[in-house]
Amino acid sequence: MEHFGSHPVRSGSQSPRNARTAVKRGFLGRCPNCGEGKLFRAYLKPVDECAHCGEEMRHHRADDFPAYLTIFIVGHIIVGAYMSVDQVVDLAMWQQMALWIPMTGLLSLVLLQPLKGGVIGLQWALMMHGFGGIDEDAIAAGALADDKSR
Repeated sequence: MEHFGSHPVRSGSQSPRNARTAVKRGFLGRCPNCGEGKLFRAYLKPVDECAHCGEEMRHHRADDFPAYLTIFIVGHIIVGAYMSVDQVVDLAMWQQMALWIPMTGLLSLVLLQPLKGGVIGLQWALMMHGFGGIDEDAIAAGALADDKSR
């Protein structure tokens, strides 16, 4: 049985999925299922399905979480680096801005896609949002139809 930390990753009768492997594969831009197919067709556009194994990726609901993670990580790196440099070197304000603003933007652009891939991989491993074989969109549509008929 595979575990995520001390907890097995399983849903219903589906076999468990290794969350660490799935997150790592997603972070590297690969299919969380097979590790072979590409996860993204463009910078932040995931493929609809893996070209290698056929796993559907349209279910993902990464939304804003990768951006929040990026802001959190980049903020800590840039603030720590700024404070360290400020203790050692006395730079003028324009020099500070010329250094830290581009570094912040570049680091954000570099981290955003891998973090989105990692989030998609985690959702796949935890069988969230239809990755477990249950089409949540169809269930939601059915629930809305039931509500309208009452």
